[in-house]
Amino acid sequence: MNPPSRPGTVLLTDYAWPDDSVERSVIEEAGHTLVTGPAEPASAEVIEDLVAQHRPAGILTCWAPVSATAVQTSPYLRIVARLGVGLDNIAVNTATEQGVWVTNVPDYCVEEVSDHAVGMVLAWTRGLAVFDRDVRAGRWNPASARLRRLSTLTCGVVGYGRIGRATARKLGAFGCRIVAHDPHPPKGSPGVEMVGLEELLRRSDVVILHVPLTPGSHHIIGTEQLALMKPGGLLVNVSRGGLVDTDAVVKALDAGQLDGAAFDVLESEPHVPVGLLEQPGALLTPHVAFSSDASVTELRRRAAEEVVRILAGEAPAHACNSPRSLTTGPGEL
Repeated sequence: MNPPSRPGTVLLTDYAWPDDSVERSVIEEAGHTLVTGPAEPASAEVIEDLVAQHRPAGILTCWAPVSATAVQTSPYLRIVARLGVGLDNIAVNTATEQGVWVTNVPDYCVEEVSDHAVGMVLAWTRGLAVFDRDVRAGRWNPASARLRRLSTLTCGVVGYGRIGRATARKLGAFGCRIVAHDPHPPKGSPGVEMVGLEELLRRSDVVILHVPLTPGSHHIIGTEQLALMKPGGLLVNVSRGGLVDTDAVVKALDAGQLDGAAFDVLESEPHVPVGLLEQPGALLTPHVAFSSDASVTELRRRAAEEVVRILAGEAPAHACNSPRSLTTGPGEL
């Protein structure tokens, strides 16, 4: 591998903003070269070809898949840095085996995602999206209102990490009851009752998902779980589309078991199933819960700074793995 002091190439696989200026300024100021792939996330094969062509020492990735093959292709690779929180587009196990760091930026959008979740709850309780559509279509019918008082509802937060705690805090200010579920519950959670997932589903009028996508959490909400919920409730997903069985949600909306489904993420994104589009109770946004002027700039800068740190031989600020080289030594890889 290149020694830490030698300038290296960094590959930015894709980006969800107008340009690569923030990443480029951080990388080039440190003496490295930034190579940028297509803005829209390309296939695993395209990314593998880019890695083979440029043999980067670092990879910055937004949505594009960084496969096991990509990780293994560059002999100089020392870090794959996610421009985000989730790692489901990165072959983390292979990176660990190859002695490659994987990092993320876990706390850049806590306020934005929790605000988005709370905004979706308020849009549902006050009928904001539904009435906006009606008025624009020429229908003025206030007598049709079937609105809810948020302070009388129970809101269930599934996943009680940084974002889940922020959502609970903000919803609590409206006076509603908060229950939460997490496989590793905190010792103290004032104003929040920690319960099992099934109990949360049975008791909640609103269920909000703040869960990472892992093999164990795939379709954590499906037909059986939706059947446990109170009839006429709301499901909010601002985490990962694969947490929810979308077909089951469409059926639950058809049957009235769910009154609303507010999704910022979909398993099939950017494709939106027709059955979901046809649901008047569906509120859909295009995977933007993380985004604000402040959060996106912070994300880009901090992810690029992680790459610079690793290429300088320093420890990452937010490591998501423990590369084998740290314990076995490069000669044993």
